Amino acid sequence: MHSQQAAAPAPAAATPAAERRTGPPHGLPGDGGSARTVYAYATDPEASLPEGRFVEEVRTAIRRATDTGAATGEDAGSLDGLLRQAADWAAGERPRHLALVTPGQGEERPEGHDEVLVRRAVLGCAPLALLSGAWLQWLSAPGNADDPLVLHILALYASDVGAGHPAASRGSAYLELLRRLRLAENAAPAARLTGDQRIPDSAFRLPALLLAMSRRPDDFRGEILGADLCLRAVGLLPALEPVRAVLPTGADWATLDPADRRAAEGPLPVERCRAAVDALVEREGERGADAVRSGFRWMLAGLREWSDALHAELVAAGDPAFDMAELMRLRSREGAVYHHQFLLEGKPLARWLAECRTDPGPLLEVLARSKLVKPGRSGASSLVRGLVGERGPMFRVFSPEDLTVIRRWIDSLPPKPADTTTAEPRPASGTSGAHGASGASGGPAEPSPAGVRDALAGVAGALRTGARSPGRTPSGLREAYHLLMNRTDTPALRTWAMEYVDGWLARSGHGMDRTAMPLPERWSHEGLRPWLQAQHDRHGAEFEENAAIPLPSKEAVVDDTVQTAPLTLIDGSWLQGFTDYEQASSAIGHSLFETYWDELGNGEPHLNHPLIYRDVLKEMGVELPPTASAAFAQWPGFREESLELPVYWLCVGRFPQTYLPEVLGLNLAMELSGVGGTYRRARLALKAYGFSTRFVDIHNTIDNVATGHSAWAADAVDTLLASLPDAPGPGARADVWGRVRVGYRSLNPPRSVGARFAARRTRFTGRRK
Repeated sequence: MHSQQAAAPAPAAATPAAERRTGPPHGLPGDGGSARTVYAYATDPEASLPEGRFVEEVRTAIRRATDTGAATGEDAGSLDGLLRQAADWAAGERPRHLALVTPGQGEERPEGHDEVLVRRAVLGCAPLALLSGAWLQWLSAPGNADDPLVLHILALYASDVGAGHPAASRGSAYLELLRRLRLAENAAPAARLTGDQRIPDSAFRLPALLLAMSRRPDDFRGEILGADLCLRAVGLLPALEPVRAVLPTGADWATLDPADRRAAEGPLPVERCRAAVDALVEREGERGADAVRSGFRWMLAGLREWSDALHAELVAAGDPAFDMAELMRLRSREGAVYHHQFLLEGKPLARWLAECRTDPGPLLEVLARSKLVKPGRSGASSLVRGLVGERGPMFRVFSPEDLTVIRRWIDSLPPKPADTTTAEPRPASGTSGAHGASGASGGPAEPSPAGVRDALAGVAGALRTGARSPGRTPSGLREAYHLLMNRTDTPALRTWAMEYVDGWLARSGHGMDRTAMPLPERWSHEGLRPWLQAQHDRHGAEFEENAAIPLPSKEAVVDDTVQTAPLTLIDGSWLQGFTDYEQASSAIGHSLFETYWDELGNGEPHLNHPLIYRDVLKEMGVELPPTASAAFAQWPGFREESLELPVYWLCVGRFPQTYLPEVLGLNLAMELSGVGGTYRRARLALKAYGFSTRFVDIHNTIDNVATGHSAWAADAVDTLLASLPDAPGPGARADVWGRVRVGYRSLNPPRSVGARFAARRTRFTGRRK
């Protein structure tokens, strides 16, 4: 599969392009709460989180949770005890939330009560449930792809994302629930959720920090697994229990429950996670056990405080005045710009609205006494009739959902007795409770779960300022190969990687229009499947034509196998970016994740391609150091040029969005390269000298052009191209197809002096050719 080699441009010193790549992380919101800031940034598949301050802030937050647990007498030493605590807490918490939609005997509730609670509960759980399992996304890396512990974790994660199917993740099921309730306008991609002001900051805190931790997996592996185990033990979030009661068929509840298996057979997710935890503890001893317990206790403490806050909000929301107060607070800023001439009890409405930003209660009281409202009779109130009609001064200011809130509040107000029109004004029903409980936020006071607020503020500050050590620039290919084994990086390594990719692609595209290549010049609507079949036929014909050519010597076979090891032992690394949660279940990325998942053996060590390849090397008498070790990269048996293509794979795989077309082209070339021909000839050579043929056999089947990796690779390209406009200019179909072709050629770029000069020129100017 990996016998193709290509020379690469030598690593360059820092160029002007480095300046634009080492500043503050791209896509980071400049304003808003710390939790929203971190959540939005941490959902970026190319996110890079700083070491140092960030790591210490998170560890401090986790330690606080540990201290809190010890102070309340919780079992700090037994994981089984913690599992029981989590399960017991969830079992007690669900009835408490369920009671919110189960009226007591003789209890009367306002119209629309359950609908309001359902919508608020679903929104309040969205930041966590929409990315259920995402914190496991980076625990696999090129350097540990043959680690049985990592394969355990990857099997659990593959179940969460619904490996091999688009929109099949647990988060996708939650997105469908949001859509059913018409609450999904800000839910996709998940980073957009931070713009939904109906969701309080407190709902983002736990998932934001957990997602940020997932971007530093080497620092927080144990804590991430502990937190995940806690969430599996809890199962369906308690606040969703009343939603399930009201909408029993309104969602895929089994998928929404992280404790429920996705298939009819196999262990439960909590058992899979516990197996991974046990493997970690067996390897790392007490240090690993302590990290797992710390992560578990931190998550359980955070869930308790968050669930209490959400429950308090849902209780308050049972009063229509609470919803109305929140609506006025959210609309007050823009409304205060207008209405300077409209007086309510002698004061401009604009001033009432300005004051409403911190305390909406007084405005609700004056509105209830005004001519705009007929208490108990929304149908007769001008606030929701003439003022918002198509000829009214507030036409389309309120959404249909807003108007429902306003009508519900008006209908809840006690009608004014006919003989008390001049009576002393009194607070409108429920308003004192609404603004009295809300404070500045318009809702129940938000907690600071287990020190999370402080940690997030520190992380957000570090992200905004870009304050992080630049790190060390790799001295050459061997050091770069070693540093790129992990997911985490430094600004210097990130800059080096992008420059390496840009140079490699410039070289790959050099003279392409003057040289024949397999991919057609233009993409057609029939897609790549017919072309794929033709290429497969060509490979088969070439194999037959070359049947008489003598096989290479045993020494040559061994040498080729050894020199290809740096490539093959990181099989699938060009697709590592598609383990990211939203990428792994997207229309394009689902098949790329499944390809990656296959390369690593679907969680089974005996199917893991790097391990199979190491078995062949052992048969040849070659024992290599661990792939992630510095000794591997420095192993003297590797020629320098044998690291050039692997380093390109490792670099481009870190940027699944920036280089999406190129990665798709590379993936197509890679998966098709050996099917039907090269693998068959390699099998003959290996068999002739008594070596196992399992590696080439398995690739010749799973890479097939009908239902295998080659077919998926072609389909991914077609999915991207079919979604683009057929127009000139950047980002249109012709432009993107050109980038796919360059990516295809990047598996084996030209070696000419002109091509190398094109690469060097791109590195020094910082401009991609």
